[in-house]
Amino acid sequence: MSITQQHLLDVYRAQQHGEPAPPAPGTHDRQVVREWREERRFRAVLSGRPAHGRTRIRLTLSRWLRPRRGFTT
Repeated sequence: MSITQQHLLDVYRAQQHGEPAPPAPGTHDRQVVREWREERRFRAVLSGRPAHGRTRIRLTLSRWLRPRRGFTT
């Protein structure tokens, strides 16, 4: 059974019992990831490591994705 089928079954059962429908799958994914990231940053600060923001991630990704100039094959 797929996650969509399970959700539809849960919605049907909730309607039969007069209860509110459960949230759709993936509704709160962004919030969960955001809270997880903040928790990691908080624990990094508590352990004495610097908490790096998005700029460091972007810099690293740009280094990986951008080809080097002057590199010949």
